[in-house]
This record gives sequence, C-alpha cells and structure tokens, in this order.
Amino acid sequence: MRRCTRCILPETFPGIQFDRDGVCQYCRRTPSPERRAAQRAHLRAGFATLARQVRERPGYHCLMSWSGGKDSTYTLWLLKEKYGLRVLAFTFDNGFVSPGAFANMRAVAEQLNIDHVIVKPGFALLRQVFVASLEPDMYPPRALERASGICNSCMGLAKGIGLRIALEKGIPILAYGWSPGQIPLASAMFRANVRMLRAMLKAATTPLRRAIGDRISPYFPDEQMLERADEMPYNVSPLAFVEYDEELAVEQISKLGWTRPKDTDPNSTNCLLNGFANLAHIKQMGYHPYVAELAGLVREGYMSREDALRKLEEPATPQVVQLVEERLGVRLTE
Repeated sequence: MRRCTRCILPETFPGIQFDRDGVCQYCRRTPSPERRAAQRAHLRAGFATLARQVRERPGYHCLMSWSGGKDSTYTLWLLKEKYGLRVLAFTFDNGFVSPGAFANMRAVAEQLNIDHVIVKPGFALLRQVFVASLEPDMYPPRALERASGICNSCMGLAKGIGLRIALEKGIPILAYGWSPGQIPLASAMFRANVRMLRAMLKAATTPLRRAIGDRISPYFPDEQMLERADEMPYNVSPLAFVEYDEELAVEQISKLGWTRPKDTDPNSTNCLLNGFANLAHIKQMGYHPYVAELAGLVREGYMSREDALRKLEEPATPQVVQLVEERLGVRLTE
C-alpha cells in the first residue's frame, strides 16, 4: 500500500493527494516547528492564566473526562498537581472498560485524593448503540477519518455526559486527555457559546437518536440547561500544548500506582472494545482509525515514522475481540 513518505497516511485515506515526492497535502500544510512552538507557548500561558482565575472560586474548578488510560491519567495528574485545580473526575463506563483500568483508577484517585464519579448506562442500550455504529451510514465519512463508528458513539456519549455534569455543577473547565495527535492546536482550548454548543449537540445526538430514540436524552444537556447556565465551560486538552513525552508520562503516573493493563489489546490502555472497533473500521473504510492520529504525532515530532508504522501493525488480541463479539452478538471475524 502506498503511504505518504513523510507521515504514514495511506492511499486509502479520504481525499489524500501525494505530490511528486510522495508527500501528502497534510504534511505540506504543517506549520513550521517554530510556529507550532509559539502556538503551544501561547496556549500554555493562556491556560495558566485561566487556572489562576478559577482557583479563586469555590467548588470544583475542573471536570476531567477520565478513561483510566495513560493519557487521561497523566492529564489528571497535571491538572491537580501542576495547575493546583480542584478536580472532579468522571468516567463513562461503556460496558467494556477493562478491570485493569478500573483498578488503576481506584489507585490513582486515592493517591491524588480526588472525587470520582462513574456513569454507566444499561448494557442493553449500549449494545444497541454499538451494533448500530457498525452500519456504514451511522456517521458521515468525515467523522470516520479519525475514529471508528463505535468510538464516535463512545466519545459523543462521554462528551454529552461531561457537558451535562459541568453545567449542572457550574464547573468552569471541562478537560480531556487527547494526545497531541488527536486534536489540532486550534481546538486545544476554547470556550463555546450557546449557539456553538447547540450545533455540537445536534451533531452528536442526531446519529444516536436515530439508533435508540429519546432514550439518549438523559446523557446530554437539554435546552433549558443551556439557557439557565450562567456561563459555558472552557474545553481544554492540555497534552496538546504542554511538554509531552509518553515514556515520561507513564513513568510519572506509575508513581501513583498506575500499571499498564494486561487485559487490553496493544492499542489501548483502558478499553476492551477498542480492538474490535478498529477491525470493524478497517474492514469498512480500508484504513486504520488511528492512522490520522499517528500521522499527526509523526508530523509534530512526537513519534518516528517507523514507530508509528509498528503501532499500526500491532494486531488486536483475538481473545478480547471474541469477548466483544459474544457480548454484542455480532460476528466480525472468521
């Protein structure tokens, strides 16, 4: 398969175009390292100022969307220890969070002395959502460039739950553990207005509503909540602009009792559903759902091209995939 000679995007990636040297248009548009460094420094300064402002407020300063994986756990540590924020962590339990990830969350929450809530919808509802997410028309192709249909549904639910909690409790910052390759710098810190939130909520809920109808409503803020809110929370993804090194991050959170789970596949440190979702995406779209993220990490200098290619080649664990197939009642593999 032909791939970009600079990053790893394949010829099957939607809209990909290679120049005579085999370089894709995304690499050609990448800002210079100096410009990216200046953007990150600007965001770091802006977030430091925001953290100082909210620390003066009572109640929780930040709501952290915590999967229990390495990146969100490291982000949680940063928010609490580096920025001195009073953090409420919440976890969306999709029915496939690994026991190892839950053990990590219990250990880390105790070490950091933070409050932690878990929201777990009934599995019958989750199963219906995930099976529907396997259909090719559940999400538009653009939404599938960076995540599988199943991951889109998971992220939609997690973001909806987080926004609802933040609005209910008046929490000024809603934080995520997206890695530098998962989110562009332009989206690493912003404050949405009501109009923007309405559009975001419509995009997230429309596919889910087609799958399960109004049963999706409790997991998203309604119009009255938006209108009553005194202010909209900031959305922040700190790993996009702080100094980030995966090995150093794992070393830091290991001091809190976090250990790499042995019950997940190689592409995840928290979710049993991930390998199955990846296989479904490759079968449907012809490329790995992580390829855009890994290509971004290569362009930003966080990962070598060779390491990124090795990541793509890591196979899902057959036993984990089989477990998911049995629970969902769907046969993906032979």
